[in-house]
Amino acid sequence: MIHKKSRREESLDHAELARLLPAPGDPHLSLDRQLVLEEHLMNEIRRAAPAPSRRPARRILLIGVPVTAAALAGAFALTSLTSSGNIDTTATTPPPVEAPVVRIEPGSTAELASTVEHIAAAASARKAPEPGPGQYIYIKSKVSYLTVSHTDTDKSKTLVQPLHTREVWHSPDGKQGWLDEPGYQPKGGVTLNSDTERNVNSPSYDYLKTLPTDPDALLKKIYKETKGRGNSPDQQAFTTVGDLLDEQLAPAKLNAALYRATAKIPGVVVVEHVKDAAGREGIALAHVDQQSGDRTEWIFDRRTYAYLGSRAVQVKQANDIKPGTVLENTAVLERAVVDAQKQRPGTQGTDA
Repeated sequence: MIHKKSRREESLDHAELARLLPAPGDPHLSLDRQLVLEEHLMNEIRRAAPAPSRRPARRILLIGVPVTAAALAGAFALTSLTSSGNIDTTATTPPPVEAPVVRIEPGSTAELASTVEHIAAAASARKAPEPGPGQYIYIKSKVSYLTVSHTDTDKSKTLVQPLHTREVWHSPDGKQGWLDEPGYQPKGGVTLNSDTERNVNSPSYDYLKTLPTDPDALLKKIYKETKGRGNSPDQQAFTTVGDLLDEQLAPAKLNAALYRATAKIPGVVVVEHVKDAAGREGIALAHVDQQSGDRTEWIFDRRTYAYLGSRAVQVKQANDIKPGTVLENTAVLERAVVDAQKQRPGTQGTDA
């Protein structure tokens, strides 16, 4: 018996197949189109994922990864499927802009002890509002975060979000909250409600009241609870303290202890001239991440030593990001206690 091969078993004549089929299209997308697709992708991710309880972690958005047309097209197709059938309530995301580049001022430890003591003393003396049951901590900021380190068509450009307003509300126990960030969250904002157990990386006001106010004990706890996170123990400890400053309200004694604990973290320096996202100039406590090459700076008013905001600047060449590039910039514009979620200071009694 003669066994005849089936079509499945026969080898394909690739040359003949190529001649018969039309030529594939060019998959290359223009830079503008790539950025549109990238922003759509990140928009869909933000909608599908639970809302963050704190500000977004820097370098999470494609940092160090060239943006290719194929990757973005594939991601666009995937997110189109995940959003199928849903009502699109997301505001149009503004296109990213080229990150500003500043002169890198060297840091110094010469005035570290005295500067930290001035900041801590001012924090102890400053009267902070204390939220009661049913009230909310309100923080309004101006922010800009990294979106992509570079594209495959221009590795010299680092792109960031345009400066925009971000408002958060937190209940004292951290179980109720709201985030309003037009252009980067669904219209009207998103809930931050969570039953997650609180810790130093995701604190509530009530949790912060339980922390030790002795700087050595506080720093020991921070190192213990952040072990294994971040690029190094020292950098992660510095980052953890900084996150408490931006979008949280802490008792005065704890604020002072946090600053005094920071002075004990190896590598912390003072930078004399730094501007926050609102253009206010101040003095900064800073720490360099030796792995990523960027320096995180906490900015304080030079006269009152009140916390103004933060900045992250690339100080060493890494991931095709040129030194002096500002990767992140924030400014705390208002910090208050209000009587209801989504209520703004000065509008007590009505939902804003």
